Parts: sequence; C-alpha cells; structure tokens
Amino acid sequence: MKSAIRFALLALVLLVVAMVSGLTAMQLAIHGQEVAVPPLVGLAPNEAEREASGLGLQLSIERQYYSQQIPEGRIMSQLPMPGTKVRRGWQVRVAQSLGPTRVAIPDVTGQSEHAAELNIRRRGLEVASMAEVETDGVPPDQVLAQNPPAKADQVLAPKISLLVTAAAEPQEFVMPNFVGQSLGNASKAVQDAKFKLGNVTVAAPVAVDIVNGTPAPVPSSTPPGDATPASVIVSQNPGAGQKIVAGATVSFEVK
Repeated sequence: MKSAIRFALLALVLLVVAMVSGLTAMQLAIHGQEVAVPPLVGLAPNEAEREASGLGLQLSIERQYYSQQIPEGRIMSQLPMPGTKVRRGWQVRVAQSLGPTRVAIPDVTGQSEHAAELNIRRRGLEVASMAEVETDGVPPDQVLAQNPPAKADQVLAPKISLLVTAAAEPQEFVMPNFVGQSLGNASKAVQDAKFKLGNVTVAAPVAVDIVNGTPAPVPSSTPPGDATPASVIVSQNPGAGQKIVAGATVSFEVK
C-alpha cells in the first residue's frame, strides 16, 4: 500500500516537472522569436534594409516627406520605434526624406480644377485631396483655397489639397394642378414662379353621338379656335404632383 502511494506521489512530481519544463521551453521559444527594432532614422534605404533583414524583419517605405534636417533619400521616421520588441517577420514602416523643399508652391486659387491640376503636376507635385463646396456668386469648378498656400516654405509633403466650388444642385418643386383653371391665371402663376411657359394647344372640339345607347365623343368638323386668357386648361405637362426643377417648361392644352 505504501509502495503504491509512494509511486503515485513520484508520478505526480514527475508530471509537474514535465509541465513546468514544457511551459519554460514554450516561453523560451516565444521570446526567442522576438527581436528589438533597430534604429533606422538617418540610414540609407539599403542600409536600413540590411539592418532589418538581419533581425528577420521586413522594411516598407510608405511615405516621402520634405525635411530640412534629414538628407534626401535617408530614413526620417519609423514605426515601431527603436527598441520595441516584435516578432521576427514583423514589418517596420518608414518614411523617406525628400530633402529640403526645392519647389515653389504655385498659386492655383481662381483657376479651374483641370488647370490647377496641370499647374501642380507640371512642378512635380501631386494633388493630395480635393473637396467641393457650393458657394453663391462663384462659378462651379473653380479653386477657392489650397493647402499649403502659395510660396509656403517648410512644406512636409509634395502634395497640395484643393477646395473647389461645386455646381449647385437644381432646386426641385412639386408641380401644382392647373386643370380647370383659366389659361391667363395659370400662365401668370407659372411665370411668377420663374418657370417657362411652353406650348399652349387647343383641344379639338368633339360632338356627342349615341352608340348602342351610350354617349360617345366623335370628332367635330368645327376647327379649333385660338387660345385666349379665358380658355380653360384641360391637361398639363408636367402633370400635377410631378417633381420639376427651377426654370422647367410647362405646357397646357385648353378648350
């Protein structure tokens, strides 16, 4: 009995030792894959690549900026920062210096969007972003503002953002019902609302005949007369309830 208990205790001790050894080996394996990110700022790209790859890291040049301090072509910033512990295979993202600003930022305000883009790219710059805004009294497709401004120094990136005027969306209205009204009143209402009066046609008169005991309209031999302000509207285009934009044309048929 005592031998069995002693054997069981020995087995338990061996199991605990094995578990501790396994955890220790796992931690060593995990930490053995970690490396400290080296300092790369100030290095040339090929030098930074060697530093990174020597530790099992990957180098990615993602941005380019002007810098008064870092010579052209050198690494000017990095992420993660130097000394950060990362796993092997981690990607280190860096920005490369374009050196001091050598181009004059052009003034493109007041130019069309197309002309501004040509002016910017002709100087080796890029359009970073473009926003549109509706502005009363200013024609569409015109540059209102830019960033950086003209002749700016200490520019960080070779890019210019533009604010451009947008064409105003046409105002929409709901077409009223003019059927049954006089042409004179309807015409005045249309013109007062800044719409255009289109064609006014006179409906041909019809006679009523009895077909199978049911009244039915038939063409009349009487020619249609001329429309007068007193003529009554029998149909309209656009129809009542339809959406129309400012300046739309409205046509009537009268009798």
